[in-house]
Amino acid sequence: MNTIPKPESPPYGDCEIGPFKPGFFSKSFPTATFYTRVARTVLKASWMARKGVYDDFEWYRSSMMVHKAFEKAGTQVSIKGTEHLAKLDSPCVIIGNHMSTAETFLLPAIITPFRRVTFVVKQGLVEYPIFKHVMRSRDPIVVGRVNAREDLKAVLDGGKERLANNISLVIFPQRTRSPIFDPASFNTIGVKLAKRAGVPVIPLALKTDAWTNGKRLKDYGRFYPDRPVHLEFGAPLPVENNDREVHEAVIDFIQVRLKQWNSA
Repeated sequence: MNTIPKPESPPYGDCEIGPFKPGFFSKSFPTATFYTRVARTVLKASWMARKGVYDDFEWYRSSMMVHKAFEKAGTQVSIKGTEHLAKLDSPCVIIGNHMSTAETFLLPAIITPFRRVTFVVKQGLVEYPIFKHVMRSRDPIVVGRVNAREDLKAVLDGGKERLANNISLVIFPQRTRSPIFDPASFNTIGVKLAKRAGVPVIPLALKTDAWTNGKRLKDYGRFYPDRPVHLEFGAPLPVENNDREVHEAVIDFIQVRLKQWNSA
């Protein structure tokens, strides 16, 4: 049986990868070559998921291939705060900002060496051609983003069940992906779930605008290999009767990190 490697080398723990010198085609046609590499990975993963053989290890491997796509494009990727995942003795709710498609592909290789994990995703991802097979195989919590009450119930009920089975959850509590972080659109659903399940919250700050959102097709924007990618996890936050304080702490963590990265 294949097992996910222990966090001994990048990107299994804190690391800074690149920037590397891209090859001729990556330098000349960065967007086309990047998407070609990602598409190959998704096609293989989808085929395996349809066959029923796409497990946690294969998900980790697919994510690693996307890390390699960033590397071959010459993009610098910085990963910090993984010691907070390593020290946990329970599942957790990871709450982060949602900037682009990149985090959905990059996070599995970073988190799964430490903890089993799945995502809270919008309905469209489990209906998306080809990729839907991959996403469904990960047993995500699906929300429609039409009825807030139904979404809350789905997250609280489904989340509590998965957390009880030692599966952590990644939640992006924004209305949509955006390169601009708006605290006003950052809801408290993740904190509510953590409180109900009795597990800690892990803040997650992301800067992944190297993979931009498209104007017509949101998942396929232009790729900018010279924009560094940053992913940083914060210290676990216990949730008891301090929901608002934890929510504000997550927002503060994200805002401080984004300010640092944007001013670098």
